[in-house]
Amino acid sequence: MRTLFAALVATTALVGSAHAATVYPLDRATILSGSPFDFKVEFDAMIKPEDVKVTVNGEDYKSVLGSEAEFVAEEKGKDDKALGSALVLRGVKLSAGTYTVEAKAGDESKSVTWDVYATPDKPVAKNVIFFLGDGLSVAHRTAARIMSKGMTEGKANGRLAMDDLDHMAFIGTSATNSINTDSANTMSAYMTGHKSAINAIGVYADRTADPFDDPKVENIAEALRRTTKKSIGIVAKSELEDATPAAVVSHTRLRDEKAAIVGMMLDVKPEVALGGGSAYFLNKETPGSKRKDDKDYIKLFQDAGYTIATNSAELEKVATDNPEHMLGLFHTGNMDYALDRLQLKKGSVDKFPDQPGLVEMTKVALAKLDQNPDGFFLMVEGSDIDKASHPLDMERAVYDTIEFDQAIGIAREYQKDHPDTLIVVTGDHTHGVTLMGMIDNTKGETGRESFKVGAAAGFPTYTDEDHDGFPDKVDADRRLAMFVSNFPDHYETFQPKMDGPFEPAVKNEKGEYIANEAYKDVPGAIFEEGNLPKDESTGTHSVDDVVLQAAGPGADGFKGYMEESDVYKVMVDALALGAAKTN
Repeated sequence: MRTLFAALVATTALVGSAHAATVYPLDRATILSGSPFDFKVEFDAMIKPEDVKVTVNGEDYKSVLGSEAEFVAEEKGKDDKALGSALVLRGVKLSAGTYTVEAKAGDESKSVTWDVYATPDKPVAKNVIFFLGDGLSVAHRTAARIMSKGMTEGKANGRLAMDDLDHMAFIGTSATNSINTDSANTMSAYMTGHKSAINAIGVYADRTADPFDDPKVENIAEALRRTTKKSIGIVAKSELEDATPAAVVSHTRLRDEKAAIVGMMLDVKPEVALGGGSAYFLNKETPGSKRKDDKDYIKLFQDAGYTIATNSAELEKVATDNPEHMLGLFHTGNMDYALDRLQLKKGSVDKFPDQPGLVEMTKVALAKLDQNPDGFFLMVEGSDIDKASHPLDMERAVYDTIEFDQAIGIAREYQKDHPDTLIVVTGDHTHGVTLMGMIDNTKGETGRESFKVGAAAGFPTYTDEDHDGFPDKVDADRRLAMFVSNFPDHYETFQPKMDGPFEPAVKNEKGEYIANEAYKDVPGAIFEEGNLPKDESTGTHSVDDVVLQAAGPGADGFKGYMEESDVYKVMVDALALGAAKTN
């Protein structure tokens, strides 16, 4: 027994002493046949090139990957820190099959397996419309249905447009470096078929400090340009350089490299791009610019054939003029919430009074893209669902969910006349949002006393006399009670924020986020001690699965539990973007 125990200890010690290299793409990567990607091996130690052995399916890697990799004797990290040696080979393409990669140098080794898949030869869908509700959670949908349609005796009085999409799946959202996630790596997985790390777009996040040298993977815009003559459209209420729209066209380890993302968008040249974020298009001398260089991307886009619109009236004119390419920039930053734009006129609506809504932008994009006989790919983001959920501003989040659903309704109408269109609706991640009951002010109660659950909750009293799909007033005397599971210190008011978007916490002299005392004296307000660390100013994303629904040709590929990277495969299958063999 002692001999056996000693042998087990020795074996364990040997296993523990072996160092693992890192190989990109990572283990279990799924890769579209013919789609270019960057191959990289990172070693912890400084090694000699002759000591490196890399095989693919037992053969020397050069014979399979098609070329010899660059050997980097010493990679540099932050503050010029030495990191170890590496091999890098850009633009690899593989035919369909299973590939096992083994990399060894000294006592470091790593083995990964890739699944390279082909698609059918013929597409089943001509068009794909991909709707991304940023942060869209089940509670957002439920609240939007009740606010917009009403409820009588326990049954909804109407249905959302997304309710009737007939194929469904649960989607996992975690990043490669954390169970948690953000909008960059999640949307990147949808748009490339590769999972990545938090803050990364269109790349595997490596160890170097440079945010633009990480191993790239092809995004869907590039795949469409490489294999088809289809048009590409991007519609968002966020900055066009924000993580979700950026993931359609760009590659960077850091999502905040927004100035560079504008250039990457110009490289791809989507036929339609509508949203906010003009500050990153303006050269540094222009008031309001957030660039640090002299590049004038307004002019560069115009020189590339784009007609520019800066408000709703101009967008209407541009749509009538029907240019080859259109760029809409309706705000220097993120466009205003639907609640503020349509009803309260708060936020920055006074500075940007003629912003188009998501429905208007979707209509214009579809009309333009429909002119291409080869079809199109359109991404529409309900950006502000997330941007309102972070600061616990749930009424604003739900109004934007209603607007997002109305845009889906426009696409569903289009689909009726164009049955060769696949519509996909999903979220990139969830928020810890829960619909708990009712806030009842009919009896003069405020604060906690107005919060009703169980049989006392009853039903809300929202009305929609103008039939626009939104409640006539957000502060109905009986309204939905919505709370979140994670939050900083703040004052809970149990009321919609009528004076402008909610700012729950502010930074103190110690650099900590504390409850914003602007809400302290609201009748019924109570202080809630946060459950997040003091360096968090708003609520965060949750790890729950998101719900995906789809309709149209290829939608039957969505079922059960899927990873976000699997969603890409269903879309490219529908469009037949992957040949069985590479050239």
